[in-house]
Amino acid sequence: MRILHVASEIFPLVKTGGLADVLGSLPPALARRGLDVRVLLPGLPGVLDGITELRPVMRIGPVFGAAAVTLCLGRLPDSKLPAYVLDAPFLFRRDGNPYTGPDGHDWSDNHRRFGLLGWAAAHLAAGELDPDWAPDVVHAHDWHAGLAPAYIVQNPGLKVTTVFTIHNLAFRGIFPMECHYDLGLPMRKLTPHGIEFHGKISFMKAGLVYSDKITTVSPNYAREICTPEFGCGLDGVMRDRGADLSGILNGVDYAVWNPGDAKIAKPYSIDNLAGKKACKRALQLEFGLSTEARGPLFAVVSRLTSQKGMDILLAALPELLREGAQLIVLGSGDGDLEAGFRYAASVNPDNVAVYIGYDESMSHRFMAGADILLVPSRFEPCGLTQLYALRYGTLPLVRRVGGLADTVVDVNDENLAADRATGFVFEDAARHALGARIHDACEFYRYGGAAWTKVQQRAMRQDFSWDDSAAHYEQLYRSL
Repeated sequence: MRILHVASEIFPLVKTGGLADVLGSLPPALARRGLDVRVLLPGLPGVLDGITELRPVMRIGPVFGAAAVTLCLGRLPDSKLPAYVLDAPFLFRRDGNPYTGPDGHDWSDNHRRFGLLGWAAAHLAAGELDPDWAPDVVHAHDWHAGLAPAYIVQNPGLKVTTVFTIHNLAFRGIFPMECHYDLGLPMRKLTPHGIEFHGKISFMKAGLVYSDKITTVSPNYAREICTPEFGCGLDGVMRDRGADLSGILNGVDYAVWNPGDAKIAKPYSIDNLAGKKACKRALQLEFGLSTEARGPLFAVVSRLTSQKGMDILLAALPELLREGAQLIVLGSGDGDLEAGFRYAASVNPDNVAVYIGYDESMSHRFMAGADILLVPSRFEPCGLTQLYALRYGTLPLVRRVGGLADTVVDVNDENLAADRATGFVFEDAARHALGARIHDACEFYRYGGAAWTKVQQRAMRQDFSWDDSAAHYEQLYRSL
């Protein structure tokens, strides 16, 4: 079975979030199951620099506003899987991240940039771009690849089937209606039953309407997005497609996220946690925090946005500090939230530290050195950081939403007695609810003793590897 994954980013070449981690891990996991897997990526600078053995396959010519577009084929640097790259210098060889310029604003031609990605996937499926290979299934990821199913259904003779995965429904790929002139889609698709969304075009909606099957990245999130609270205006579409919707939990590459590796101050294991204390002290020293704090070290590795509940955390920070705890933050996002965390660090230099930006190696040190990882999200499709934290024996403190609810079992009397607890869970997206659970976590840290260690070890035993998730995806492909 030949599978083409279509996405805008992939670890380790280009990463802005969890999508890249999924694309870096899921295709190799499927290949290990015997499937013939390839990926299709835009020719961003990081992709062109990282793909090996790159050679041209087809010169496509002037399309989507670019005078020169070439489909190339190479291999991913780690897995060695075949990777198609759309080399379109005018559209993709730019500074900034895949979606925004250095000024932080979206590129004005994103509809053409990612329209080309979906269009190329459809023509690969038709056998027009590579005479030696065409997929049986096109698996498109998030709004950036959302037009692939729409272009594919334009050719009713194609035998290819499509799967569309929602990684975050809040990012819907919305553009002015007049952009359809650049996309070459027929007018019949520009209706409420097609890709029209409140007088505009939605690439996300295109994927939802025209794909054969829809998945999202956790079972609980699949249920949530069928409701007005979490459906982002597309809950009606989700309910209409309910029979074709499923939630398959994301996985973790434990070869990358491993407390026994050399990326941290002192490797450790489930049977010998001594190294974790050394990692905590090293992290405190690295960021100038006191090593004498009586409370736990809380960490955040996240985009600093209201979706991630970072405003709730800032509001609850006084409660955290009153507990004698510390906070260390790695991330970037909304300017006001960045400023809020910077100010908190400036007035509490012994107990609060902030790194604005993202550093992959540093994120491993955060996971190893912290006692508790904070993920107070308003909504969370799956979440990967809490899965990383579990493997490092860093107990997640999360809100009961989306994939967080699927992956973290609350520390309470019942779950402790049954040896099920792996972290701390709260319900309401409010300061008082988060503050109360921070208090509970600090109490358990100070007085839990052997019970704290037992929960750490239980967390580290959790298996969220890609093997199980890949089996579910293969079953879905074969059902098509």
